[in-house]
Amino acid sequence: MPLKSHIRFPDPEIPTDLTKMKPTYQKLLNKHVLIIGGTSGMGYAVAEASLASGADVTISSSNQTRINERVKQLQTDYPSRRVQGFVCDLSRDTLKQDIEDLFKKVGKLDHIVFTATEPPKLFTYDEFTLEYWRNAGQMRLFAPFFVAQVGSKYLNPGLESSIVLTTGTSSEKPIAGWPVVASYAASLKGLTRNLALDLKPIRVNIVSPGFVETELWDHQDPEAKKGLFEWVKTATALEKIGKPEEIAEAFLWLMKDTNVTGSVAETNSGMKLV
Repeated sequence: MPLKSHIRFPDPEIPTDLTKMKPTYQKLLNKHVLIIGGTSGMGYAVAEASLASGADVTISSSNQTRINERVKQLQTDYPSRRVQGFVCDLSRDTLKQDIEDLFKKVGKLDHIVFTATEPPKLFTYDEFTLEYWRNAGQMRLFAPFFVAQVGSKYLNPGLESSIVLTTGTSSEKPIAGWPVVASYAASLKGLTRNLALDLKPIRVNIVSPGFVETELWDHQDPEAKKGLFEWVKTATALEKIGKPEEIAEAFLWLMKDTNVTGSVAETNSGMKLV
């Protein structure tokens, strides 16, 4: 079943009074947003929130069946908006070509959101190999770079267009056993700042969430997952796990605010305070 957010509106289509608002506050109305990783978790929540804000949405992931299911659900929930989906497997050796093929299908855009990820694999220090480091970087650093490199050519020029990447709190707060994940998470922040200069006036920003309750953790044993989430609650000031619809608000802010670039939006339940 598609991930359902807690965002609620009077009508599944754009609320009637939204069209009467000042253009200043309709920043996503009729914009085209691509969400890479948009079939689950935070990405799907961003797709919902973008549609609820009047945007047209394209979602992408590596699974055609899941794309079909999510597109159908979004079309049902937001019948007045255009929704489409395309496959792009970011794990292959043909990474750049696959990304180029995706953007040729998608066409012109106003915003690109990158939320694609994979479950972290935990090893002891003695088990880390050069091959593991390279493989871990494919989704976490190499793919975001090529998405920005290729995708920037399809964005409408100007400050209203943006690229929003995703990192994690491990980029600043170390977690035992996560040296590889933390290294790439920190590298993404440096990449974001550099892309903001290289691609200006297109804006490039990044969202840094803490732990979020998504399908990403479903691969774990139920008891192990429960134990992890209980530990996370004790390690945050708000004593809670983030929800995708909460994190989606950070992505929307970075898409809509034409005065922000090269910046990090943090939403982590106060994890860095404890």
